[in-house]
Amino acid sequence: MLLLSIDTSTRGCSVALHGDVGLLANYELYTDRSSSAMLTTLISSAVEHAGYTLQDLDAVAVAKGPGSYTGLRVGVSTAKGLCYALDKPLIAINTLEAMALQVNAFFPKDHLFCPMIDARRMEVYSAVFDAENNIVEPTKAVILQEDSFGVLLENNKVVFFGDGAAKCRPLFDHNPNAVFISEDIKPSARTVGKLAVISFEKGEFEDVATFEPFYLKDFMTPPSRKVSPAVQ
Repeated sequence: MLLLSIDTSTRGCSVALHGDVGLLANYELYTDRSSSAMLTTLISSAVEHAGYTLQDLDAVAVAKGPGSYTGLRVGVSTAKGLCYALDKPLIAINTLEAMALQVNAFFPKDHLFCPMIDARRMEVYSAVFDAENNIVEPTKAVILQEDSFGVLLENNKVVFFGDGAAKCRPLFDHNPNAVFISEDIKPSARTVGKLAVISFEKGEFEDVATFEPFYLKDFMTPPSRKVSPAVQ
């Protein structure tokens, strides 16, 4: 098995290559506009430096969202293009689920994990997982308030992380069950690939022709400032 994974859910991009022995290559770049400008370069470097060609791939995996509208569109378009060109299957992984896999091994088994992606203002994309990465609360857009996650925090230690977690820290910091990670945990193709390996073994593939990113919310464009000729 040789599996290429792509994540462009937020600022920057990352790619990973997994084989039968585990992780073979992992390239990450977090700079402005790096998704569209550098993604193909990172893909080529990861595959070539691991000693393979794109034709050797068995599948392509992508973080499907939620996240940045533009970033997700770039990542999914690239993944679908590779699948079409190489005639390979497509695997899609929830971005938040892959983020939870980055941290859950470092905490006691009784903790819950809440990755958060900034969605502007006081809104975040979030989900809650247990220590085995099982879903406790599904992915949703949450407007943060003092009583957000109140029921969970009554009886559980909940670990909050991701670029949206800074918004909720002033709201929950007084709660002894709220745990915050100081390190900036970003979405990564490395854990997208770990989950994709499981999906590959189960034969869980997407329809390349119809698959779309999991935007979670409709993309909103600002209204035009042009004045209609009829009202001039």
